[in-house]
Amino acid sequence: MEEKTPLLITGSSGLIGSKFAQVYANKYELETLDISDPVQPIDITDEQAVFSFFEKSSAQACVHLAAFTDVTVAWEQRGDTNGLVYKINVIGTKVLSRAASTFGKHLILVSTAYVFDGKKDSLYTENDSVNPIEWYGQTKAYSEDVITAADHPWTIARIDQPFRSDPFAKLDVAHKFAQKITEGTAKLFDNHYFGPTFIDDFVRVLDFLIQSKTTGIYHATSGEKWSDYDFGVALQKALELSGTIERSDLVAYQKQQVRPYQTNTALSIEKLKNILPFEQKSIVEALGLVDSPLLNIFVVAT
Repeated sequence: MEEKTPLLITGSSGLIGSKFAQVYANKYELETLDISDPVQPIDITDEQAVFSFFEKSSAQACVHLAAFTDVTVAWEQRGDTNGLVYKINVIGTKVLSRAASTFGKHLILVSTAYVFDGKKDSLYTENDSVNPIEWYGQTKAYSEDVITAADHPWTIARIDQPFRSDPFAKLDVAHKFAQKITEGTAKLFDNHYFGPTFIDDFVRVLDFLIQSKTTGIYHATSGEKWSDYDFGVALQKALELSGTIERSDLVAYQKQQVRPYQTNTALSIEKLKNILPFEQKSIVEALGLVDSPLLNIFVVAT
């Protein structure tokens, strides 16, 4: 059997990290920096613990997936640099970056389309200016600033609304929509747009970035722009779901909310496509691979 490649990773038990671990179980020996690890819990904001872990590792790269991603809860902590959102997303990244610099590791940060303000009609490119409008996006923008100023090799891979083929304890966008649809009537915005990220493909992108040691900022979604409504309709068709989907209005919804919402977070992936040695699946193809029947989703989610 071929010897596994050591790889430092945060967030290995999450939505994306667990899929990466599943797909590449025979390729990488994952060295996890996870506060919930039953054997060796590591708090990524603890510089001494992180430095000690990095020093002992022969891995050449670290994939940084750990993040506080609940946008609504993050909004409640806006401006609080002592809050959990800031600590995980910014302080944790600073500590990892300093460790990567000290021990010569390539740090790959998985970031988000929420660093943009959502006002652009067309797909966002890597050359567009960052302008977050809420605290989650702001903390991720701060974490990007940490990485781009670093003297170690670095890569930033931005994604948006990730979903995977198989169900996970934390429901992704596809499984959330599927649940809404099957529960009766799903009201989905027809004037809110995003760029779905198929995790089964994204973990392959991560593998490519690790192996090729590619550096820089890359958008790594599907490269497509979907409204919530159209995504729901396509999902219903792919999974043959019962239920009804109704159009809903983001503008009207926002009038009842305090937290601001981006209108469009879809990303262009032309830069990535120019170097990626494989073609990612279209969203329609990806939705066809999402697990059905939904009974399994509800069992996992409870």
